[in-house]
Amino acid sequence: MTIKQHIQSKISEIVSKLYGIENVTLEVQKNKTEFEGDFTIVIFPLVKLAKKSPDVLGNELGEEIKNQIDFIENFGIVKGFLNLKVKDAAFLQEFSETEKNFGSIPSKNETVMVEYSSPNTNKPLHLGHIRNNLLGFSVAEILKADGYNVIKTQIINDRGIHICKSMLAWEKFGNGETPESTGLKGDKLVGNYYVEFDKLYKSEIKAQVADGIDEETAKKQAPSIIEAQEMLLKWEQNDADVRKLWEMMNSWVYAGFNQTYARLGVNFDQVQYESNTYLLGKDLIQQGLDNGVLYKKEDGSVWCDLTDEGLDQKLLLRSDGTSVYMTQDLGTAVERFKDNDIQRLIYTVGNEQDYHFQVLFKILKKLGYNWADHLYHLSYGMVELPEGKMKSREGTVVDADDLVQEMYLTAKEKSQELGKLEHLSDEEKEKSYEIVGLGALKYFILKVDPKKKMLFNPAESIDFNGNTGPFIQYTYARIQSLLDKANYSKKGLSDAYLPNVGEKDLIMLLSEFKDVVAKASESLSPALVANYVYELVKAYNSFYQNNPILNQDDENAKQFRLQISDLAGKTIKKGLSLLGINVVNRM
Repeated sequence: MTIKQHIQSKISEIVSKLYGIENVTLEVQKNKTEFEGDFTIVIFPLVKLAKKSPDVLGNELGEEIKNQIDFIENFGIVKGFLNLKVKDAAFLQEFSETEKNFGSIPSKNETVMVEYSSPNTNKPLHLGHIRNNLLGFSVAEILKADGYNVIKTQIINDRGIHICKSMLAWEKFGNGETPESTGLKGDKLVGNYYVEFDKLYKSEIKAQVADGIDEETAKKQAPSIIEAQEMLLKWEQNDADVRKLWEMMNSWVYAGFNQTYARLGVNFDQVQYESNTYLLGKDLIQQGLDNGVLYKKEDGSVWCDLTDEGLDQKLLLRSDGTSVYMTQDLGTAVERFKDNDIQRLIYTVGNEQDYHFQVLFKILKKLGYNWADHLYHLSYGMVELPEGKMKSREGTVVDADDLVQEMYLTAKEKSQELGKLEHLSDEEKEKSYEIVGLGALKYFILKVDPKKKMLFNPAESIDFNGNTGPFIQYTYARIQSLLDKANYSKKGLSDAYLPNVGEKDLIMLLSEFKDVVAKASESLSPALVANYVYELVKAYNSFYQNNPILNQDDENAKQFRLQISDLAGKTIKKGLSLLGINVVNRM
């Protein structure tokens, strides 16, 4: 328990003891005023309840806190705020405890499954997928750091009309080309044919409209869409030629996806494929009909009435007996809990699917699955570039690989311009450009609350100053350089050393890291970790500027400052790793 947490826990007891008042939280804050004291307690909420003046309350609370907490040296009251002065030895003790327990994680004995990415196999990954992957991966890492067992998974949408569109266009226009013959990544090659199909389809609609057919009819009877539908039917009937083409083109896409995932630094423990799961859920329909949760209309279609939940009626089985996405998602959820010993399932999916997940969770609950209460939709906002939105069918999507390469090149250009890496070998420079570029991308995206829509600006993200990945990475490298120059090796701290204000600030921040991780785990928000690391870096840089280290004559001060620098470096590195960001020792 940190100093702050210890004070916070005692206050409730003391308020209850002195005034008989329960369930009142008095906020403990770090003292940022010029008045003496390390922590401030806001006592105004008690004034009306206890019917006493702030000064009287402050004195009574202060005396009791001082009596009950041995590390409180003295207290003072300033305009309704109770300031507490903590003994220097308590800060040294807190630092030693934080250092000793760094990296130790008590297990929660609970397994959480996190789903993210889940792309279609008809096009490459794009900017939206980048936010999805970075968010899902980071949340998984944060949950692990908070003591959970985690299974990272994705379900690949590898079947359906959209896949057949790419397949059909390749058959018509491909002339047998492959990723090897074109030098293109497989996902890009297949994506190009998805765009080609759309061009063909639109030209057919336009021609029919010119012949006097209304647009809606033209969309339904365009030859290309009819062919695609026929191909999908053949796929469902296990037509050998269609299945062979499908397997070949999907294999190209998977190879391409894996390259992108590797460069982004994300991975998965399990992968599911919609081609294996699309029939799941049909058995649940009969179960739901039998127990009256679902009902059948005259045309044979099956529905779930959620109007009592404030939602609509939801189609689950078409009149021809075919399932819809919701049916598949029901079956997939049931299978995941059946096949894995998981207690929670988190879906990382954009906020345009909010309603879908509300319906999914309600239906599972109605079907009698109590674990439906432990399903969570990690809903996130759209990400855009300054140029605006993306449209994948028109080929104007912001390609993930292109953006990652742009980040690498921008990092290279910026580093060369600033002369940051001139002392490194060519191999070290290349590695640094990649780490800095990807770090800039990841940090800029993850520092934003997931629920918020965001604008990603590549140039702004790679600034070496301000709340950016490169600024944090540079501070980490500075700490490693300092430790190298000092030939640092850890020694025991002297009890005689008295930390100054800047050092106490740093100790308090370092002690909060586990609490921040726990809060980020609870709220599923990597932004809390990102912004904590930034605050830590700012505090460290202030400490570094104001406290001589290598040319410090007092050996106790020098050793303490090296030791606190070492822990700050480890905390920065760990915090960044939870965001999927690497560091370099020299920049």
